[in-house]
Amino acid sequence: MKRKIMGILLAAVMVMQAVSGCGTGSAESESESQSVQSEDTQNDGTQADSTLDEDTQAADTQDSDTQDAQGSEDSSDETVTVRVGGLSGPTSMGLVKLMEDSANGETENTYEFAELSSDSSAFVTPLATGEIDIAAVPSNLASVIYNNTDGGVQVIAVNVLGVLNIVQRGEQITELSDLVGKTIYATGEGATPEYTLRYLLTQNGIDPDNDLTIQWCSDTTEALSYITADENAVAMLPQPFVTVAQSKVDDLTVAIDLNDEWAKLDNGCEIVTGVLVVRTEFAEEHPDELAVFLAEYEESVAYTEDEPEEAAALIEKYIGVSEAVALAALPSCHITYLVGDEMRSALEGYLQIIYDENAASVGGSMPGDKFYYGCD
Repeated sequence: MKRKIMGILLAAVMVMQAVSGCGTGSAESESESQSVQSEDTQNDGTQADSTLDEDTQAADTQDSDTQDAQGSEDSSDETVTVRVGGLSGPTSMGLVKLMEDSANGETENTYEFAELSSDSSAFVTPLATGEIDIAAVPSNLASVIYNNTDGGVQVIAVNVLGVLNIVQRGEQITELSDLVGKTIYATGEGATPEYTLRYLLTQNGIDPDNDLTIQWCSDTTEALSYITADENAVAMLPQPFVTVAQSKVDDLTVAIDLNDEWAKLDNGCEIVTGVLVVRTEFAEEHPDELAVFLAEYEESVAYTEDEPEEAAALIEKYIGVSEAVALAALPSCHITYLVGDEMRSALEGYLQIIYDENAASVGGSMPGDKFYYGCD
């Protein structure tokens, strides 16, 4: 059965492969995550002497030691290691303080962090097989996994809002209507970046198929090559790659933050780039550990907002985005923490919009009520 589920999931994720371009921002490199491992404690038994009294004493001592050992084993059994994975880039930036605290033994939960990946399919199989309990993934991929595992995961938090920017060389673009008649270089064809752009253009009275030319690029590197060669270039790119590109092209500026344009529509939802999902089985069996994780994660997210310089250093350490780029990009990465009904309101409306663009992008159908952890 697991083999069948994994086959379905991997086939679905092949359609979704471009999603990670938005979620990760194609940052400069990946980093290795820290792992927290626990050590077992062994109790030595007590040897008895040859006399009857000593034998009795030794037996009593041995019984006591055996009970202590059993108690230790029971205690060890009760310790749950929460296994966490995530995409490199903005989707996991809110995790870095938690990763650091875990490495320093300063968390209430015991954590084991998988190596971060720029591949959006990297955590599909581990979630399906139970090798990972919680993962930071693109929002629509969470829906795909849910639909293809009969509710095997639930979304527990929205952690990243819109990360897409319209950038330009020059000053010709100040609003979306200025894109009419232009060529825009973009990444994310067939995934949430495309659906987000098309929706915003349509809502602003612009026909995305006829009023402008969207030249889709295979990745951000290809897009950068066009931008570098074209002094009038306009592009749609994700953070933190926008900041990386600005370090390579001196006159490249951010003309429009699509998150701001979305907010102007006042449509009751948000651009939801990334979410945290949990295995449904884990949530049911370990609600206390999940509650602790959410509290510790919320503190970690707050740290990226309150201590951006320190957070940038941790982003370089754990994600591989340089400290300078991370510090400059953080305000535009829209790291957030939404749970419960607020999470559902932000995410459900966004999934409906991209479902209307392409049902396959969310796994063929809108996820049911059980998809939203902590919501009635």
